[in-house]
Amino acid sequence: MNNAFNGLTKTTIREVVTIALISLAYLVISWLLVGHKSDQLFLIAIFNILYFLSANTRKFVIGFSIFIVYWIIFDYMKAFPNYNYNPVHIADLYNFEKKLFGINYNGKTLTPNEYWRINGNTFLDIAAGIFYLCWIPVPLAFAAYLFFTSKKQFLYFSLTFVLVNFLGFIVYYLYPAAPPWYVQYHGFEFHATTKGNTAGLVKFDNYFHAGIFKSIYSKGSNVFAAMPSLHSSYPVIVLYYGLKNRLGLINIFFAIVMLGIWLTAIYASHHYILDVLAGIGCAFAGIGVFNLLVSRLKFIGIFIEKYEERIR
Repeated sequence: MNNAFNGLTKTTIREVVTIALISLAYLVISWLLVGHKSDQLFLIAIFNILYFLSANTRKFVIGFSIFIVYWIIFDYMKAFPNYNYNPVHIADLYNFEKKLFGINYNGKTLTPNEYWRINGNTFLDIAAGIFYLCWIPVPLAFAAYLFFTSKKQFLYFSLTFVLVNFLGFIVYYLYPAAPPWYVQYHGFEFHATTKGNTAGLVKFDNYFHAGIFKSIYSKGSNVFAAMPSLHSSYPVIVLYYGLKNRLGLINIFFAIVMLGIWLTAIYASHHYILDVLAGIGCAFAGIGVFNLLVSRLKFIGIFIEKYEERIR
């Protein structure tokens, strides 16, 4: 009995020290790269609480550490702006969008973003805000559902989600691109210090006298990362795994959210149609690459099996 207690104590102490060192390292690296933020302390607090609260919460936070790693990498991108590595595409992307999808309105050719900026209405403003608020909660809620129903499918979905993001990040650095609202407010001249903007979503904030989207876009990692639209990628991944797991009518909801997010990205001037198409392509590429890697590389299957055992 005493030996068992001593073993448990040693394990617990080792875990406490390990988690403490990881937490400290994260805070120090974050401070050096992007400065101190309250979000960092919140993340550390939630992780530590869930890890030590109980065996079940520990399994949960270990599983969702996949998303935590993604969030940290996304946050650290602020320290390495993509415009430092390649020129930002502003006028060429705008003109190509107009050439392919231009709308003739009152004798002028407008991009779809410009057209909807003039012809929007309150109903569309509210609907757009609701759809865009789904872009993170829906994938995370779906991930939680899979976590409690199928650990393997949870890992497949989570790893696919992160892989799609990494593919998108690579494109961000190879092809820095300004969003439509940038042209509307700043023209074609590049300004590196431009802050994030709510663009058309400000109408939702104003209607409800809230600063929801203002707070979200003030924390953006890079204004010049519009291509591809990862907002448009996420619902594709959700729908794919919803169909794969035969979830029935809920997939209709996923499809509606997906279409709503795609249209909102354009309506609210956050993305061109080209950005949305690139995001959809990125999602399909990530899904395809992940499935190929799992089927061809044995060590990935072993990693997933070990991970599944850890959170089961």
